[in-house]
Amino acid sequence: MDRLPPYGELLGLSTRRGEDGELLWVMPFREEVVGRPGYLHGGAIAGLLEFAALGTLYDALGDEDVTVKPINVTVDFMRGGGKHETYAAATITRLGNRVANVESLAWQQDRAKPIATAHMNLMLRREKAGED
Repeated sequence: MDRLPPYGELLGLSTRRGEDGELLWVMPFREEVVGRPGYLHGGAIAGLLEFAALGTLYDALGDEDVTVKPINVTVDFMRGGGKHETYAAATITRLGNRVANVESLAWQQDRAKPIATAHMNLMLRREKAGED
């Protein structure tokens, strides 16, 4: 991603590719993402999950001109996020002409112990060539 929206910058997000080419999102632990002392704010975790889902979707769409709007977002918090970098990745479970379903996962030191997951249903509006 060339430039993040202001909220992504506030969260301090960055991206990298995993060994298998998977798009990973990274959020450092810092004062701007603290909720209760020593733990991540739930909104920061949800924001990270959303960026991972949308980033993965846009990565899959490539240069295609598509407008994406959330239909439904469900976040499940599984454990508190402590004073560590937090990672997130997403998987597209369905990519249709008008709807996409994406699941994202956030973890800290061990991917097998996620701190939160999200499921997003997204409406896709594909722009047709030559349409204004």
